[in-house]
Amino acid sequence: SVGRVDKIVGPGGLFVTLAKRQVYGLVGIDGLYGPTETAVIADDSANPVWVAADLLAQAEHDVLATAILFTPSRALATAVQCEIARQTEQLSRDDVIAISLANQSGIVITQDLAEATRLADTFAPEHLCIATENPRQWAEQIHCAGGIFLGERSFEVLGDYVAARSHVMPTGGSARFASPLTAVDFVRITSIIELDDATSARLSPAAARIAQAELLTAHANAARLRGGI
Repeated sequence: SVGRVDKIVGPGGLFVTLAKRQVYGLVGIDGLYGPTETAVIADDSANPVWVAADLLAQAEHDVLATAILFTPSRALATAVQCEIARQTEQLSRDDVIAISLANQSGIVITQDLAEATRLADTFAPEHLCIATENPRQWAEQIHCAGGIFLGERSFEVLGDYVAARSHVMPTGGSARFASPLTAVDFVRITSIIELDDATSARLSPAAARIAQAELLTAHANAARLRGGI
């Protein structure tokens, strides 16, 4: 009932991703996204109640969701653990959260914030929340993340619903080579090549030599004929 399209974009669950994979090459796709993931870099200045809430918000998405805290503060890590246990009791999807937290989530204690930042950048998360005293300082060292949320007031749930950013972002480490969906993904670029006689004649010998080195004699012949070689 739906006619063929040129491109399919947007996030979805496991079955949406598998369906997009099936048609890849037949139509364009933006990427293979999911499961969703959030990493948090935090120091002693972070509010453990808020950090725990952000991790839980990620974990409730899906049993395959990932929520990871990178922090050099053992005190914060302990407080966040306690808050996770307390807040989970009040949440409707506690069963999903429990599986997500047990299987592919956790708290990583680092030597310092520099190491926390390096590990987060290596992980290349879909969402990266920086809850530190100077979030911009550490954000400047991040090269691989779908979206970076600076400070505890810029929390990821706002990004899900109302903040001005793309909700379609690379997951599974693909932020190392991919970017969030933008208007550019709906733009096609076509090259137009037009040479005058003099330029064509000047470039043809070089093209002929390259073609001959590749043993593509028809290519070389076309270049020689144009260049009068």
